This record gives sequence, structure tokens and C-alpha cells, in this order.
Amino acid sequence: MWFLRGLFLALALLGHTLAESSTNTVDKLTVKAITGVYTGIVDPDFPAVRQFRSIPYAEPPLGKLRWMPPVPVTPSLRHSHANRFPPPCPQYLSKNLTTWNSNITNFSIRLHGQSRIAGSMAQTSSEDCLYLAIWTPLNATLDSNLPVALFIPGGSFVNGGVDVPYQQPTPWVQRTQRHIFVSANYRVNIAGFPWAAGLDDQNLGILDQRAALEWVYANIPAFGGDRSRITLWGHSAGGVAADMLAHAYPDNPLASALFLQSGTAMVNISLPDPTHSNFTFVARNLGCDFPSSPADELACMRQVPMSLIQNFIGQYRDNGTSDPPLGVFKPSPDERVVFFNYTARAARGLLARVPALVSTTSNEQASLTRYPADDVAAGPDRARVDRETVDVFVCLASNTTRARQRLGLTTYRYEYAGNFSSLTPLPWLGAYHASDVPMVFGTYEGREGVTAFQREVAVRMQDDVLAFMEDPEAGLRRRGWLPWGETGGSEVVGGKNMVRFASGGVVGRNVSADEIDDACVLGRSYNSSP
Repeated sequence: MWFLRGLFLALALLGHTLAESSTNTVDKLTVKAITGVYTGIVDPDFPAVRQFRSIPYAEPPLGKLRWMPPVPVTPSLRHSHANRFPPPCPQYLSKNLTTWNSNITNFSIRLHGQSRIAGSMAQTSSEDCLYLAIWTPLNATLDSNLPVALFIPGGSFVNGGVDVPYQQPTPWVQRTQRHIFVSANYRVNIAGFPWAAGLDDQNLGILDQRAALEWVYANIPAFGGDRSRITLWGHSAGGVAADMLAHAYPDNPLASALFLQSGTAMVNISLPDPTHSNFTFVARNLGCDFPSSPADELACMRQVPMSLIQNFIGQYRDNGTSDPPLGVFKPSPDERVVFFNYTARAARGLLARVPALVSTTSNEQASLTRYPADDVAAGPDRARVDRETVDVFVCLASNTTRARQRLGLTTYRYEYAGNFSSLTPLPWLGAYHASDVPMVFGTYEGREGVTAFQREVAVRMQDDVLAFMEDPEAGLRRRGWLPWGETGGSEVVGGKNMVRFASGGVVGRNVSADEIDDACVLGRSYNSSP
């Protein structure tokens, strides 16, 4: 790992930074980190927050570096301005209507005028995308030692990134002034998970995330952060990835806690394609037909514009072509970074021994299931939504909780059940997948119809998550939570402790996690509107 290999140089540079910066507090927007000198900006709407919107953590994965593991940026004194958010990594905009590209678009990357149903690669995306963004209190200093969140965005491993309106925590940092937030891009789809015959490393997107974490661990003290209190936080596919990293680096997690928001590694991971037919099919259709030479196939594909690659894959799927079928480009087990059986791996104790906060929303699948375009008000089939909410989300949270409990690892649980009109354009969406994100980030504000109760719920959720970041073992306990499985003094029978937010007009209440887990464990009916 680069930060260990260059430890002495890094500490020397950082020591110089500490000595020089401690006597210079005039320019609060310029920070000298190990990898460079960065000047951020202040949004006038949030005057107490510094934003460093685009800092590279790895070299651009272009040319010969396409489909290679991330190459960390080296120590430097080069100065740059971090004013604009970085481009998201290459991704395709489907021409088919979904809830995400038509009803709740603030969860998607900014497009600056391009249609969300363009049927082509996003014009704002780029291969030069391995950047992260940092939000800190304006008055953070080298002595602040603030807890840090490193956020891994979701997007089914095929889209997403830093520049997503609902996922920028400026309002939260402005209000609390007690933490630092970092969000990182990583390669997705075929750029991040190619599974090509000519490659040794296939799960490049996961390696990108690890490289971002290593950068944060080495550099965040210069921004006022405490490297001993880094919460690795992912939502949806990002939650799956954060948990994968905890299993891939059990002895050196770098993070002190995990926040697995609507996603964990206890998911069915597809076995790798032994013939690499997916990548080869794309290559052959783009003029790179080398059936007996994986090296030549790869070299040829590195010369094809990424837009052509993304458009071929996306349009092939948009058109419903199924002969031959084109599989997905997502994490696949290599038994080094991604594993086939996480239950067995956890049973062997091969995961990071750090506390975790595991969460779900009560109606996860509603926003992920197609609804009839000619009867939008009716929404998708209720039984299907409930069944897939249980199978895809509840079971993962339940399995992860139990696996961690067997190892004696502290695990807190919450369920978000809010159904607020300002965030829910269609009533049947309820507490849909990701609807808790703007509540915690504070980005629900400014929407029409925000209520006093909604603000009360949001502030409680924000303060609870911050308490977990500040002290992953006991911070939530001091706020009335108990870890799952703890019975001492618990009002929950059996100690299956979980906090439910925004249900029945109550901001937050302690309930039994069995109320949702039993739908997975015992096959009982599921209540999506508790």
C-alpha cells in the first residue's frame, strides 16, 4: 500500500505542514496535504463550510492505465484549486424510463442540459475521474481532530458519483460543525469491472475505493480530521462495497467503523465468467476480434473511445437484445478482493473487527421496480415490492447482523419509515430506497412541503449518525440506542434492538428488529408502512 511504502516521506511532509500551517490561519481555504496544496471554496449559502470539490487520489486511468489498478498520486507541493466537482466515471444514460430518471432525479449525477434518457454515455462523465471531494467546517484546524466519513456512492455499480445533488452534505456540516465528510468517485460498469482475459485484476472499482481510503487515511489530518476515527460509509452498492472492503482487508481496515446503508456484502455474488465472454463479445463488436490472444484484445480495446464502449453496452441492453445475452459488469469473485461466500468468510473471522451501523428503509424496492406507465398512480405490484424488499435488503441486513453478532462485533440497526411529500413525489413510493439519504445529508431542505416533523426527524438522524462517527462503540448508546443482541436494560424483548425513524408520528423509537427480520428468517408477512 502506497501510504505505508512512503510512510517516512509522508510523515516528513506532513510534519512540515503542521509546523507551517499552525502559524498561518489567515487563509482558511488553503490546505497543504501530502499530495499537494489545495484551495477550496465557500458557498455563500453555507458560509461556515469549506468545500474542496475535486482532489485526485489516483492517476487518471487513461491509455495503458485503462483497466489497471489505481496508481496513487505521489507526494507533491503542487498547488491547485478545487472549485468544481469532478466528472463522474464513465456511465450510460438509459433511454428507458425509470423512477430515477423521471421522478426522483436528484439522486442522479448532474448532466448540465443532457437528457436523462439520452440513450448515450453521460456527457459529464470521463475516464479521468478518480477524484474525491471534502467538506469541513470553515474553522477546522490541524488541532480539530474531527471524525471523518468516507462515503462510497451507490448506483448498482453501473452509475453514480460525487456530483449528485442529494448526496452533498453541506447543510449537515454547516449545522453541526463537528465532522468532516469525504465522497469518492470510483470506476463502474465495464470500466471498473471488466473481467477480461488479459487482466490479472478485475475488481478495479473496489480497488479504487481502497485507494481513496488510503488517501484519506494519509492526508485527512491536514484538513482537521482524525485518521483514527474514519467511518467507511456506503449507500446501496456503496454499502455492499464498503462491507467487501471490510472483508478484503480484515487486518488493516484503516476505518474505525462501518455505516452500511441499504447494502451489505451478504449478497449473492455471481461466479466469474470463466471464458470472459462478456468482455470478448463487446470487443468483437467494436473491431477487436482476437480470439486466441487476450493481450492483443486488451491492447486493441484500450484504443477504443470509452464512449463507444459504453454506448454499445447500453444501447444493446436498451434495445432488449437477448441473443446472445450480454451479462452485467459488476464485482465478481476473485477470492482476493471480492469473495464468493461472505457467510463462510465471516464465520472464519475474516472481516474487520470494527463497529457497524446497518440500515434499511421500509419500502426499499418501490423505487427499483418498474411501474405501469399508463397507470402511474397505481404503482408497481405490492406483493412483488415487498418480496424483493425482503430478499434484496432485509435479508442482507439480517444476515450481516447475525454474522457479526457471532463474532461479538458491535452492530447497531435502524429502519427509516418516513413518507414525506417533499421527497416522495408518488405516494406509493413510501420510504423508498435512498429516501433516508437526503434526511441525513440535510439536502431535503429547500424542497416544497418540508414539515416541522420532517426537520425534527432529520436532525435526530443526523445527530445519531454523527454520534456513531464520533464514538462508534458507545456514541449511540449515550443517545438511547443499544446494539443488536444486547439485553441488559433493553426494553426490546430478546435484545434484537433497532431504532425506527418517522413511524406513526414518532421521531424515533426502539423496536425489535425481528419485526422486519422475521420476514426473511421465518417467512412471515412484511409491513412496508410500519
